[in-house]
Amino acid sequence: MTSRYKIAPSILSADFACLGAEVKSVIDAGADWIHFDVMDNHYVPNLTFGPMICEALKPYAKTAAGVAVPIDVHLMISPVDALAASFADAGADLISFHPDASAHVHRSIQAIKSKGLKAGLVFNPAEPLDVLEWTIDEIDLILIMSVNPGFGGQSFIESALRKVELARQWIERSGRDIRLEVDGGIKADNIRRVADAGADTFVAGSAIFGKPDYKAVIDQMRVALG
Repeated sequence: MTSRYKIAPSILSADFACLGAEVKSVIDAGADWIHFDVMDNHYVPNLTFGPMICEALKPYAKTAAGVAVPIDVHLMISPVDALAASFADAGADLISFHPDASAHVHRSIQAIKSKGLKAGLVFNPAEPLDVLEWTIDEIDLILIMSVNPGFGGQSFIESALRKVELARQWIERSGRDIRLEVDGGIKADNIRRVADAGADTFVAGSAIFGKPDYKAVIDQMRVALG
């Protein structure tokens, strides 16, 4: 759990009929974070969970020894601020949002951080990283989408590797401790290439929840990461 690499299973691919048990099972299998993909059927063409689900699952987000596991909320919504505040109150630990979904990106970052949470920015496959010039000193996480947001189970977009490399350069120049997360099509057979490009945090949905043995998949990912 103290590795520089973090694996963050996305409950978008979990069994919705037993989410509490799914969260517990994937943490027991070795997950470092729990990733919430929040969609509004407006910014993206799908509808998923609200803050009440986050609040209900918070008690399950801990190891067998009782250590809290971070809840990593990825907001694919517009507008951002009101729901970000609600997720903060519901127990989120990190909240990331898309810059083009906020009227005032810096204000949205500050609103999240004022709640005592870590804040991140998310970049779609065809979106440039230019906004980092004005926000890199404020954020704690950069999330690179390696699929188009809206649905799980998509294939990895190879050009995302170049964007991960560019984001790593931004982080290195900043001198700050910023997590570089990648979401979309991550599997045991490509996670090493994504890490080599500069990522340190990996969202995986169907690659984990779509298999009968969660621990076996997470272990395979860790072996690949070395």
